[in-house]
Amino acid sequence: MIGYVTLGTNDFQKAVGFYDKLNAELGATRMDIRENFTLFMPANFSGGVAVCAPHDGKTANAGNGTMVALKGKNQEHVGKVHALALSLGGKDEGAPGFRGTQGFYGAYFRDLDGNKLAIYVIERPA
Repeated sequence: MIGYVTLGTNDFQKAVGFYDKLNAELGATRMDIRENFTLFMPANFSGGVAVCAPHDGKTANAGNGTMVALKGKNQEHVGKVHALALSLGGKDEGAPGFRGTQGFYGAYFRDLDGNKLAIYVIERPA
């Protein structure tokens, strides 16, 4: 469905460092590396995250109402990725827990530029 998403940054090197560590936990590595653009992708190419300086040279801004959701392995992994993001300087936007009634278990955080991300799993009762 989604090939990859791109998040703008005002400090490219810091953003790449943040996403290097976060994506290592998610099983993704740098796939496409350019001067102001880096794409992180899992080995199966199932969807990635890129960070870049805006092409137009203007300031990057986090989109109000925009969020990227990253798929975790299980509830423990959701908590681990959320904690890792916070330890790397990300900001908490919602602790790990169930939301809704369909088995959605997720956590929310913002990266160093204010972009909002979720890490989640769906675990429906048997």
